Formats: sequence, C-alpha cells, structure tokens
Amino acid sequence: MYEYDEDCLKTFIKKQGQLFDEPVAETLAEAEAFLEDCMAVVVDSIGEVKEFLKEEGADVEGMSAEELEEASEVFALSGGRYLIVEG
Repeated sequence: MYEYDEDCLKTFIKKQGQLFDEPVAETLAEAEAFLEDCMAVVVDSIGEVKEFLKEEGADVEGMSAEELEEASEVFALSGGRYLIVEG
C-alpha cells in the first residue's frame, strides 16, 4: 500500500474538482482513504506520468508535457512530483 504525504493529500482535496463534479473528500483521512481505494500513484516526473498513462492504455503519444499536466487525472505536487488518480 502506498503512503500519501500531507502535500499530496492537501493538493488532492484542493484540486479534486478538476476530476470530479462533487467533492469526494473533505479531510486528510477521507482523501487518504479515497486515494488508497482507487490505487492512485505518485510519480517523480512528467515523463513517469506519460509512461504510467501509456501502460494503463491511454493514448498519450504526441502529447506535450503541458498537455499531460492539464489532464484531469494528473495533479501537480511540490518537488516536480505528480499524483495520478484514475476516477
């Protein structure tokens, strides 16, 4: 099981509207439980975002880094990391 740090949880709570019409979590504990349930992952670079989405069957060929960052399931974190939530 993956451990989500506070930055990851707070970012998800703040930006969850980019992926969901209604909030799915309001507290850090709810956010952590939700992310664990949907097996969200944290990667260390935009290149790893592309590789992960490609492995999941998404058509990401030809997508720029900016386009990947704007994908609704991709949440930018501090330190160049990214949270990927498949809703």
